Amino acid sequence: MKLKQLQYLWETYNQNLNMSEAARVLNTTQPGISSGIRRLEVELGIDLLTRKGKRLGLTPAGERIVQLARDTLQKVDSIERAAAEFQHEDRGSLRIATTHTQARYVLPEHIRNFRSSYPDVSLHINQGTPAQLAELTLNGDVDFAIATEGFEHFSNLILAPCYTWNRSIIVPKGHPLASVDEISLAQVAAEPLVTYVFGFAGGSSVANAFANARLSANVAFTATDTDVIKKYVRLGVGIGIIASMAREPNTDEDLVFLDASHLFEPSVTHIGLRPEVFLRSYMYDFIESFAEHLTRPLVEQVLSSSRRHEQQLLLEGFELPRR
Repeated sequence: MKLKQLQYLWETYNQNLNMSEAARVLNTTQPGISSGIRRLEVELGIDLLTRKGKRLGLTPAGERIVQLARDTLQKVDSIERAAAEFQHEDRGSLRIATTHTQARYVLPEHIRNFRSSYPDVSLHINQGTPAQLAELTLNGDVDFAIATEGFEHFSNLILAPCYTWNRSIIVPKGHPLASVDEISLAQVAAEPLVTYVFGFAGGSSVANAFANARLSANVAFTATDTDVIKKYVRLGVGIGIIASMAREPNTDEDLVFLDASHLFEPSVTHIGLRPEVFLRSYMYDFIESFAEHLTRPLVEQVLSSSRRHEQQLLLEGFELPRR
């Protein structure tokens, strides 16, 4: 058995069982991928894939082994990172999965400072929904995620709290609600809403507020991009519910931001880590710059613990800053 065979199997699975896409990602040929997986099947004495014409599927054994292949490849990646840490401590890459709001309104300042300290580290930001962020992190496609909601997708990750945040209702200038001193949830429910795709996911503070008040939300439009939400509010599609941190005084002069912190419980932004991840020194530095209470000794202690309860205890009790 060779690591390349495991890589072929995992990447084929990761590309929705499309060998051509796996070959493109791995810079090889489709026949080479197919041949490598068949040799692996012969060596193991079992079928990993079902083949019906051009359609592929996973056998029960394949479903189990593809996850073991992922785990093995992640361990190999950790070994390579450990070696790189001793060779070139300040060189490498940093891959972060996060939402548009974090990437657009929070991360730029931290990335600017990080680039100043580590000019030879390449940065890669992957944006997506909470489910996509969790998948990217679990698969080892990124080093960690910075997540704001949808934590039901992160049950297999360590979640380190960073800061709290809340929301604003945004309306165009001249809208009947623009002059309201303190907006009510009933007033919000009476309007068509423009908000995040995951804004009304089960367990979110927005969904809970509506449910507790026994009100129904009239969601007219959803997007993952805060700037897109602002655009459709300007077009009159509805009123918006967005993170208060997304306000830009220089470009949002035509919008009125109404504080909604009395309507919704504050949310917490977390850094999501795979329990077995190997973090380079500059990754610890980035995490601490993003959330100063998440020091390297603390994060190392959390990662070294194999018990979820102990990990949670280590990460509790901090007075989190508010954005």
